[in-house]
Amino acid sequence: MLRVSYVRAFDDNYIWLIHAESGRHVAIVDPGDAEPVQEAIDAQALEPVAILITHHHGDHTGGIRELTRQYNLPVYGPVRERIPGITHPLQEGDRVHLDRLPADFRVMDVAGHTRGHIAYYGHGILFCGDTLFTGGCGRLFEGTPAQMYNSLTKIAALPEDTLIYCAHEYTLDNLRFAKVVEPESVALDARIAQAIETRKNFLPTVPSTLALEKATNPFLRCDRSNVIQAAERFSGKPLQSGSETFAVVRYWKDTLD
Repeated sequence: MLRVSYVRAFDDNYIWLIHAESGRHVAIVDPGDAEPVQEAIDAQALEPVAILITHHHGDHTGGIRELTRQYNLPVYGPVRERIPGITHPLQEGDRVHLDRLPADFRVMDVAGHTRGHIAYYGHGILFCGDTLFTGGCGRLFEGTPAQMYNSLTKIAALPEDTLIYCAHEYTLDNLRFAKVVEPESVALDARIAQAIETRKNFLPTVPSTLALEKATNPFLRCDRSNVIQAAERFSGKPLQSGSETFAVVRYWKDTLD
């Protein structure tokens, strides 16, 4: 069994620490800032064993240089992106085995937010960076709607009890948009109420489960008739596929952000 804890960074980032069931070893996921990670390491007397990177954006990679200067760490990351400090470039189907945790993760190509974005899946956990968010998905900075839709479809095929560890606290904003798409959703009402209560207590709304995402996240529901109809009303045209529906829903949210 693994345990995951969080380090807050910037305004809304989560840097994830993957802990061994017992002992001090941890792997660090997407350290955009070394300082809060170092503070957590010092406070808990932890011993880092690896860094896992999902994509090249600075709020996910900015701490690599300082952390690898302090510790002799392997750095795993996407082969299709230029990220200084990567020692183990990865792509779909590769595996990351961390002996000292121990942990084993399968690498998934999940392009869309960026062209080379990857995710790490194992032990019932998905570290998905900025591809799938709780209640939403990442903006399409480099990839296409078809690429992102394919990536989300791939994630949706994982077991429904998969824990979704994304990298930002965007849940409430995402769910408010989801309510625009599906205004009659009782499941969304319940999730929004729970998220509000969680944030009132200054706690993270991450992780969620894949089952919860599939019930309330419009970007994983582009095959549902009510989501298709909502997207058609917004776009003013018939939509022929899940990918077309996704493209409209993503654009719809962009117009409201």
